[in-house]
Amino acid sequence: MTINVDQLQFGLDTFGDIAYKDDTKERMSYEESLRNIVEEAKLADEYGVDAIALGEHHREEYAISSPETVLAALSLVTKNITLGTGVTVLSSDDPVRIYERFATIDALSNGRMIGRGAYTGSSRFLVIV
Repeated sequence: MTINVDQLQFGLDTFGDIAYKDDTKERMSYEESLRNIVEEAKLADEYGVDAIALGEHHREEYAISSPETVLAALSLVTKNITLGTGVTVLSSDDPVRIYERFATIDALSNGRMIGRGAYTGSSRFLVIV
């Protein structure tokens, strides 16, 4: 089996894990963590990383409880990287509003938003059926 390296894509994903400052026992704040994610996405875009996906999580060790908001910020500070959803908790939100938020990010990012779909071929951006 031959792998064409030109067809490989490299992506990152995160829930915004709260890190420790400089190898100490002091945790970063949620605000610091979110700002770091924005800076990391900017660097990833500059270095040619293909995609970044942000997942929604509602636990104290994760900073991203609203990935749509962070993805909107990323859409304005990056140029090429594809923006995606890692996890979207559909049971706690209105599916139409979720779709609208991701469609807005797709417009802001000039078509760089992708998401999980309900059937094969529906990954252009979030599709809910």
